[in-house]
Amino acid sequence: MRFGYTLMTEQSGPRELVRYAAAAEEAGFDFEVSSDHFSPWLAEQGHAPNAWVLLGAVAQATSRVELMSFVTCPTMRYHPAVVAQQAATLQLLADGRFTLGLGAGENLNEHVIGEGWPGVAVRHDLLEEAIHIIRELLTGDLVTWEGQHFRIESGHLWDVPDAGVQIGVAVSGEHGVERFAPLADHLVQTTPDADVVRGWRARHPGSTRVFGQVPVCWDPDEDAAVARAHAEFRWFGGGWAVNADLPTPAGFTAAAQFVRPEDVASSIACGPDLDKLAESARPFLEAGFTDLAFVQVGDHHQNRFLAEAAGPLLERARAL
Repeated sequence: MRFGYTLMTEQSGPRELVRYAAAAEEAGFDFEVSSDHFSPWLAEQGHAPNAWVLLGAVAQATSRVELMSFVTCPTMRYHPAVVAQQAATLQLLADGRFTLGLGAGENLNEHVIGEGWPGVAVRHDLLEEAIHIIRELLTGDLVTWEGQHFRIESGHLWDVPDAGVQIGVAVSGEHGVERFAPLADHLVQTTPDADVVRGWRARHPGSTRVFGQVPVCWDPDEDAAVARAHAEFRWFGGGWAVNADLPTPAGFTAAAQFVRPEDVASSIACGPDLDKLAESARPFLEAGFTDLAFVQVGDHHQNRFLAEAAGPLLERARAL
């Protein structure tokens, strides 16, 4: 398993994130993923810089780690033609280190354009068509497209990487696997579901990677770690059905009002015990994931985490 670092745009500003990216590479992480949000989950997190501007800066501040959008919705805030152009440009800036992570999106980030929020079936239709368009444009050919949801008039990307851009898609169940495995190179999933991983590999010929993500909250003081995880990550327990459909941080605050600190501590490893934090990776390892990105919860202690804890944490996780 390869281990990554999450550039959590919901909890840190852009200048800080670029510094964290360079420090994470120095600490020994294999790859770095960036969330792509217009709003934080909770007001306590307090940030939401543009992921693509950030990744362009990170591509210049790093030289070894792979980079990935985790994940971008290519259907509402961004037209798929724009996503294709962004991905091609970033791949050139990153010298081939970038993977395009795509998903069906969340109301939290997409409602801002004032076009409403479609049901999940329509969102999947949109995503499927968007992937086809992105694939076509990344060939560098002239593309005209008249689809059910999108139109392209004489689209042509003038700067395209020779090796293209690999695509990962976030899916959460058997239906998503059946639909998107033929369209994508890699699987993105936030829960360690071995059945989904097996289903993906059964339908995906050749090599494929399975990307996951797990939050931890390192702090020399365990009580402080639990308090910070509760303040900034209590939205996490709502599950995908809740997380995809609530439109505002205020809605997440209301939905999480009865989540207690001990509830968060039971699902997110908190405190100074690096063995306990590393054990968070075990369910993903056992489910067959190939890549796992850690999220260090909160901006507070992020520099100290990267300087003091990240290296030993990686040693313990790799030892699993």
